[in-house]
Amino acid sequence: MNILVINAGSSSLKYQLINVEGEIVLAKGLCDRIGLPGSLIKHKAHDGRSVTKEIVMDSHLDAIKQLIAVLTDEEAGVIKSLDEIDAVGHRVVHGGEKFFSSVIIDDEVLRTIEECEELAPLHNPPNVTGIKACSKILEGVPQVAVFDTAFHQTMPKKAYIYALPYEYYEKYKLRKYGFHGTSHKYVSERAAVLLNKPYDQLKIVTCHLGNGSSIAAVDCGKSVETSMGFTPLDGLAMGTRCGTIDPAAVTFLMNKEKISTEEMDDIMNKKSGVYGISGVSSDFRDLEKAVEEGNERAELALQIFAYQVKKFIGAYACAMGGLDAVVFTAGIGENNPDIRQRVCSNMEFLGIRIDPEKNRSRGIEIDISTDDAKVRTLIIPTNEELAIAKETIRLIGKA
Repeated sequence: MNILVINAGSSSLKYQLINVEGEIVLAKGLCDRIGLPGSLIKHKAHDGRSVTKEIVMDSHLDAIKQLIAVLTDEEAGVIKSLDEIDAVGHRVVHGGEKFFSSVIIDDEVLRTIEECEELAPLHNPPNVTGIKACSKILEGVPQVAVFDTAFHQTMPKKAYIYALPYEYYEKYKLRKYGFHGTSHKYVSERAAVLLNKPYDQLKIVTCHLGNGSSIAAVDCGKSVETSMGFTPLDGLAMGTRCGTIDPAAVTFLMNKEKISTEEMDDIMNKKSGVYGISGVSSDFRDLEKAVEEGNERAELALQIFAYQVKKFIGAYACAMGGLDAVVFTAGIGENNPDIRQRVCSNMEFLGIRIDPEKNRSRGIEIDISTDDAKVRTLIIPTNEELAIAKETIRLIGKA
């Protein structure tokens, strides 16, 4: 079966067409600058054929039309007609407390996703727009919503309730939600396969480390704690996000600098993190180059990031009452041996020991632990698109 996976942003739309049985990405691409001058589509087929062209896309509906056109194109396409698309899987960022798992989209589900827009005002609206656009172009084709937050809905109340007046939770659902759930679920399940042990008997800490980073405690197949909170701003210091800081520091800075709410939000989301510390870049490759050139603030940024990851691993081992495996995934987790080494150093007391030679690996599934390590440390490339496609198949198979 062929599943079209859609990840719609405010002015972009990423897509993959996946043959689920063979786990083959038949084609993938990006519709960029939707509604803006210079909009273009970048498309690549599994056999290397590619297309990049500027074309007017005033809306997500236009983008869906263009990606369908290129998928069925005689020269660059990979299917002959829309009939070869069996279903569409949509990445939806926020499901609030409404969705504990992926769902087949109908009118009621769509309304409920729209009700969650105030929880993710930058993400859910374009997700909804992508769903509506697909409904018009691919009429009658089943659509499934896969939520970033759903995997973390198994957290106990003690983990997600904030120590604020309880009425704010009751009125506004102000609580920890967590994100990157599709990735955490995928790599924790893969870890069980690689370790050849039952998923429901393992205690795993998954480290999704990229420009946006989060960590999760997966206890016997269920997320019981995660680092991101009400929004993706909480937790680790990230590329440009500040992560967890003293809330009073925010109001102090706003008063001192006469900063508005909007400006403070921009500072915390786009000007902080390792970029704010280093003054160099949010890209860890640039930071490592700066460190080689003697930049002390770049070195400090890397130290802070690795130190925070280390703290979360230790805390989550305590929360679960044990630890069987640590998984590194996403751009930094999969491809940055230096960060992995920094995180895992002096963790022998917890049973974590990594082999320096194995740790040089990048972007492959591998156990980088020493033979005598009690806790296994794994690199597992995440594949959220495949996970969405598999969820879609699972649901439409029941329909």
